[in-house]
Amino acid sequence: MTNAENLIALLIGAPLLGAAVLLCGGRRLDRAGHWIGTALAGASFAIGAVLFLDMLGRSADERTLHQKLFSWIPVEGFQADVAFQLDQLSMTFVLLITGVGTLIHVYSIGYMEHDERRRRFFGYLNLFLAAMLLLVLADNYLLLYFGWEGVGLASYLLIGFWQHKPSAATAAKKAFLVNRVGDIGLSIAIMLMFTTFGTFAFGPVLGSVDETGEGRLTAIGLMLLLAACGKSAQVPLQSWLGDAMEGPTPVSALIHAATMVTAGVYLIVRSGAIFNAAPDAQLAVVVVGAVTLLFGAIVGCAKDDIKKALAGSTMSQIGYMILAAGLGPIGYVFAIMHLVTHGFFKAGLFLGAGSVMHGMNDEVDMRKYGGLRTYMPVTFITFGLGYLAIIGFPGLSGFFSKDKIIEAAFAKGGTEGWILGSVALLGAAITAFYMTRVMVLTFFGEKRWQPDARGELPHPHESPKSMTIPMVILAFGSVFAGGLFSIGDRFLTWLEPVTGAEHGHPPISAATVTASTVVALLIGVSIAWAMYGRRPVPVTPPRGSLLTRAARRDLLQDDFNHVVLVRGGEHLTRSLVYVDHTLVDGVVNGTAASVGGLSGRLRKLQNGYVRSYAVSMFGGTAVLIAATLLMRGV
Repeated sequence: MTNAENLIALLIGAPLLGAAVLLCGGRRLDRAGHWIGTALAGASFAIGAVLFLDMLGRSADERTLHQKLFSWIPVEGFQADVAFQLDQLSMTFVLLITGVGTLIHVYSIGYMEHDERRRRFFGYLNLFLAAMLLLVLADNYLLLYFGWEGVGLASYLLIGFWQHKPSAATAAKKAFLVNRVGDIGLSIAIMLMFTTFGTFAFGPVLGSVDETGEGRLTAIGLMLLLAACGKSAQVPLQSWLGDAMEGPTPVSALIHAATMVTAGVYLIVRSGAIFNAAPDAQLAVVVVGAVTLLFGAIVGCAKDDIKKALAGSTMSQIGYMILAAGLGPIGYVFAIMHLVTHGFFKAGLFLGAGSVMHGMNDEVDMRKYGGLRTYMPVTFITFGLGYLAIIGFPGLSGFFSKDKIIEAAFAKGGTEGWILGSVALLGAAITAFYMTRVMVLTFFGEKRWQPDARGELPHPHESPKSMTIPMVILAFGSVFAGGLFSIGDRFLTWLEPVTGAEHGHPPISAATVTASTVVALLIGVSIAWAMYGRRPVPVTPPRGSLLTRAARRDLLQDDFNHVVLVRGGEHLTRSLVYVDHTLVDGVVNGTAASVGGLSGRLRKLQNGYVRSYAVSMFGGTAVLIAATLLMRGV
C-alpha cells in the first residue's frame, strides 16, 4: 500500500472526527465549535488536494487506488469489507464535496452567528460530509449503502434543524420517508447483485455483466434508478425537495450543490456497465431525466419563494444530468461535468439567496424584494454571475456543460434523439425564463419592501465577509470552470478511463446546437423581462392560469401522493382490516363455535346412566358385526 492509499480513509475520518467531537463534546465547545467543524472540513479538502496531485502524477491506468481497513462481515459465502476505491470519478466528487462543503462551512460561521445551537449545526454539517464521502469512496455497494443511509440521516437532522417550526419538522420527516422508498430500491438491487454475482464489490459486479442475463440486469438497473430518484429528487420521488428549503440556507446549498442530490447521478454513472447492458433500464433513466427537467423548470417558473424557485431549478438541472447519464457512454462524462459546474453556480445562488434573506429580515418572498442591487453589490454581482452560468450564457460554466448534454441528446440519433434534444432545448428556454424572473424580482425594479411580522421595515445591507468571500470564490468557479474543463477536452480525458466515452453522430452540427441553445436562452430572457422587468410587479400574485396555479402547488405532486398513496393506503388498510375481521377472524371464530357446538351435543351423551352406556355399547357392537359380515360377503 502506497502512502497515497493510506490517506484515503483520512478524507472521511476528518469530518467524522469533527462530527463526533462537536456532537459529544457538550456546551464547553460552543464558542469554538464552528471553527473546529470548518477546520476539519478544510483538512479533508487539503487531503483531497494532495491525493489529486498524486493522481495527476500517475499514468491513466495507474490512477485507481484501493485501501482496505478491515473485513466488515466475514462469514462463509458472504464477505463485505470496509474498503475504499479512489479513481478519477470518486476524486471528482471528493474535490466537489470537500471544496464546496468547506466554503459552505465558512459561510455558515456568519449566517448562523446568533443561533444558540451553532455547534450542533456544524456537527451535523461534518456528519453530512463524512457520509457523502463514504458513499463516493466505497469500493462495494454494501458500504455505499451505509453512506447512502448516513446521507439520509444527516439530511433529516439538517432540514429539521429548526424543529421548533412545525413546517421544518414536517419537511424533515417528509424527506426522510420519501427517501426510504428509494432506499428500498437500492437494497433490492444489492440483494439481486449478491444472488447474481456472489459479491457486492464494484470490480467483480461491473466486470461480469456480459455473462449475465439481460432480464436480471434490467431488474437491477430499475432498482438503482428508483434509488437515484429518491436521493436526486427525480420524478416520481421529487416531492420532498421543495419542502427541504425549511432548513437553514447553508443546508440548502449543501444538499443542492455538493452532496445529497448528486448521489443519484453518481450511482447511475458508477453503475454504467449495468445500464449499458440493460437497454430498457437505460431508456427508463432517459425518460425520468427528460420528464424531470421539464417538471422542475415549470415549477420554478411559478414560485415566489426565492429558495423554492432555486429548488425547482435544482430538480431541473439534476434532470439534465440524469438524462445525460441515461444516454450511456455518449453522456456519462457530460453528466458529471454539468454536476461539477452546477455545484459552483448553484451553491453560489443559494448562498446569495441566504445573503438576501440576511439583509431582508429573513423574508423569502421575491415579490417583497426589488431594487436590491444598489444595497447589496457583492451579492448582486456574485448572484448575477451564477444566474448567467445556470442559464448557459456563452463563455460561462453552464454554457459548456449544458450545451454538451444537448449535443449528446441529439447524438442519440433517430426520433428518440430529436425528441430528447428538443426537450433539452425547451428546458434551456424555461430555465432562462424563471432565472431571469428571480433576478429581476430580487435586484431590479422598484422597492417593494414590506414590514416583517414584528412590524419592522427591512434595512438591506451587504453581508459580512465570512459570507461574501465564499460567494466570490464560487462565482469564479461559475465563470471559469466549464471553460477550463473544455480546453483540449480535459474533463473527457480525465474521466474516460472510468466511465468510457463515445462520440455520437448528431443529425445537426455542433454549431447549430450552440446557436439553437443561445436562441432558446434569448427567448426565455426576453419573455421574462417583458413580463417582470417592464411592468409593475404586484406584491400579491395574480390568480394566474390553470398551469400557473398547478405549478404553485408543485404541479399537484403532493395532491397526487395524497390521493394515490395516503388515501390509497387508508383504503388498503381498511380492506385488510375488513378481511381480517370477516375472513381470518371468521374462520377462527367459526371453528371455535363449531367445536363448541359439537362438544355441547356430545356432552349430552355423557348422562351418567349405566343403561344408556350399555345400549350404546350394544349398538356399537352390532354395527361392527354387521360391517364385518358385509366385508366378507356373507
